[in-house]
Amino acid sequence: MVLSANTPAVDYVAGAVLIIVENQSVPVDARVWPEATALHQAGYTVSVICPKGQGYDKAYEQIDGVHIYRHPRGVEGSGAVTYLLEYTVALFWEFVLSLKVARRHGFDILHASNPPDLIFLIAIFYKFFFGKKFLFDQHDPAPELYAVKFGRQDFVYRLLLLLERWTFRSADGSLATNPTLKQQAVERGGMPPDRVWIVRNVPELGRFRQVKPDLSVRRSFRYLVGYVGMMAEQDGVHLLVEAMDHIVKRLHRTDIACLIIGDGPEAGRLRTLTGELGIADNIEFAGFISRDGLPAMLAACDIGVVPDPPNASNVMMSMIKVFEYMAIGLPLALFDLPQARCDAGDAALVVTEPTPQALGEGIVALLENEAARERMRNYGMERARGELQWEIEKRSLLAAYARLAPRHAHDNAA
Repeated sequence: MVLSANTPAVDYVAGAVLIIVENQSVPVDARVWPEATALHQAGYTVSVICPKGQGYDKAYEQIDGVHIYRHPRGVEGSGAVTYLLEYTVALFWEFVLSLKVARRHGFDILHASNPPDLIFLIAIFYKFFFGKKFLFDQHDPAPELYAVKFGRQDFVYRLLLLLERWTFRSADGSLATNPTLKQQAVERGGMPPDRVWIVRNVPELGRFRQVKPDLSVRRSFRYLVGYVGMMAEQDGVHLLVEAMDHIVKRLHRTDIACLIIGDGPEAGRLRTLTGELGIADNIEFAGFISRDGLPAMLAACDIGVVPDPPNASNVMMSMIKVFEYMAIGLPLALFDLPQARCDAGDAALVVTEPTPQALGEGIVALLENEAARERMRNYGMERARGELQWEIEKRSLLAAYARLAPRHAHDNAA
């Protein structure tokens, strides 16, 4: 076919997508935000619904071309009733805001990020009445997360299994953060294998290149141990605090400090615990740090720590902090978590006994072995800059979208 000056150009146009996430605000969410911006850059019209908080309280704003609608955050707490209330309030606002997005921007795909596994209720409304596609992005295995938090597999646990199954069964496709969760989506969720795409929780490497360390966070200490992430009960940050207590009081290492970056429902209790143990001088709580400020703080640390204890949820999880430590060149210490151990490879020292004492001793052993730390640092950075980078993972994300909603052509008069 020969094009002439009068031949209309064919323009392939991506569709529109609505992403709903309940447990973190955007652009704070380290998984949702790269997904949203990658889709926008690929030509999709992207809208996000999320809760207010973490420094982002505008009801609507547009950032980097992404439309962000935020709703009030429900009552937060640690009990099953307060969780149910929080999720019910969130579901109400998500549905109301989805109507606004549908009217203002439209969408072809509803992309639901869990937890909780309730957003499918909104998705099936749009799927069965308006023919929209539903993509389930499983961040966490919700039933296991509940069992870990409350220590029981009761009626609520069985209900969560049912909600998870309904979510998978109503989804046109799903995203998994690693092969373990993909296998679960296929075996427990009944998803066809070719409808599950692995999109790992890896950071954008551009944020970690040529970073100047913020040496002020080291204060006068010889060594600095770093932690970045959420502070909920299942994250095990209390084990890190207790490990520091062991390091300072039992191992008599007052030259080691710990920098804890992040926030969450356990933050206040952890600060109180640090004071009660009398080690406040050795632990600094930096709170939530923006995406731009985080790499400089991490670069000032000697090692990173993953204190998440082995349990039914954590053994399956790929944690973005593992990849962030590797990207910045931090060796890391972690408990024996099969998936995290696989993700980190030789960049990690694995502490086989899941106790704060063993973690503390592992931290000190790693800090004192400079040659090992250098090998682990080089291995981690090489792997992060090779197979574990967002530029590779986003291809899988875009492949999922291309399968669910192929681009359509329209004439664009020259």
